[in-house]
Amino acid sequence: MAFETYIISWNITKRCNLRCAHCYLDASYLTGDVTDELSTVECFRVIDQMAEVNSNAVLILTGGEPLLRKDIFEISRYASDKGFMTVLGTNGIPITEGIAKKIKESGIKGVGVSLDSLNPERHDSFRGINGAWDNTIKGIEEIKRVGVEFQIQTTVTKENYNEIPSIIDFAYKTGARVFNLFFLVCTGRGEELTDISAEQYEDMLSYVYKIHDNFKGMMIRPKCAPHFKRIAYQSDPKSPVLSGYIGGCRAGTNYCRITPEGNVTPCPYMPDSVGNVRKKSFTDIWWNSDVFKNLRQPEYHGKCQECEYKLLCGGCRARASASSNDYMGDDPWCLYEPEKSEKKIINLETVVKYGIEDEEDSGDILWTDDALKFLENIPFFARAIAKKGVEKHAREMGYKTITMETMKEAREKRAGKMKFRS
Repeated sequence: MAFETYIISWNITKRCNLRCAHCYLDASYLTGDVTDELSTVECFRVIDQMAEVNSNAVLILTGGEPLLRKDIFEISRYASDKGFMTVLGTNGIPITEGIAKKIKESGIKGVGVSLDSLNPERHDSFRGINGAWDNTIKGIEEIKRVGVEFQIQTTVTKENYNEIPSIIDFAYKTGARVFNLFFLVCTGRGEELTDISAEQYEDMLSYVYKIHDNFKGMMIRPKCAPHFKRIAYQSDPKSPVLSGYIGGCRAGTNYCRITPEGNVTPCPYMPDSVGNVRKKSFTDIWWNSDVFKNLRQPEYHGKCQECEYKLLCGGCRARASASSNDYMGDDPWCLYEPEKSEKKIINLETVVKYGIEDEEDSGDILWTDDALKFLENIPFFARAIAKKGVEKHAREMGYKTITMETMKEAREKRAGKMKFRS
């Protein structure tokens, strides 16, 4: 397995216009100290270094609130010009008509907007500011108006647990392309929060799997939830839900986080730095960090090591670290008990082919220029699988040429069968 970067989450600033109770970054409200943030020039240098590892990766610019950085569009434009699929993680509040246009013009391919309740008072309470819900909805409308695809992101808590089905329905009706369901890891400002139970976590993942045919055209992705792969496999080893997955927690393997000050960590919920980009190049940190090397060749402790799903799932390393200070320890949210008898280790790579290499020739199928350009907007690690799926759809329909309309048909058909990527 190649350990290139597939996704990089970059907390570009600690400044924020909200006071969210669960913030892993413990972001500062509006006028917080930002003297240690990487400068524009430093950001450009880091982007150059990230491109040495993989310039086709998804780069998530988030915060804090990234739109509070005056140079955010310079940074996003620079990253996009380097080849990164640049996306924005925001609470949506700063998005006016003018900001929405700048988002589109700066090369940002998509916007993730946080929404934690359909009850404005409950959402505002969770986010710490009155009026947050109304302004977030206004921001979503501005994004829709300029034609940038968006996704809605919700963190599951005890307070909104029973509301999740309604929020998913709202996201679908609003036009979101993706619904991301985040599961809280109690770090940062959220360290003292009371989590949902392991039973609720398992039930929610099972529920999400069961509804995967109900929202044609919208993907639903449980985040920080490697157990979802085990649940899908237990339901159907050949489930389309598993198509495109790699096994195990991605932290430090194909995913990492950069803090505003330049610290690199395996994921946002693992706060311990493995190196700082002001002292070492990102390339050096990515390939030579001892922690990253351990995560890529894991030797788990406890029942994770004994589990037949350790390659498919492997547990959330951040949750293990937060609960026991051992990132190779057991994931406390896992209810599954490994088989006691002799068992076969289930390896996802033998179940589905990930599809980032060995792209097959299109044969008798032609692609229009605009369809090929659209294909390039799909994250590189899913591009080959998407291409194969579109061409299969075209052959089934008797099409000789793939157009944008063919892409739309295939995407809606595929989304109805497979909506989950963790």
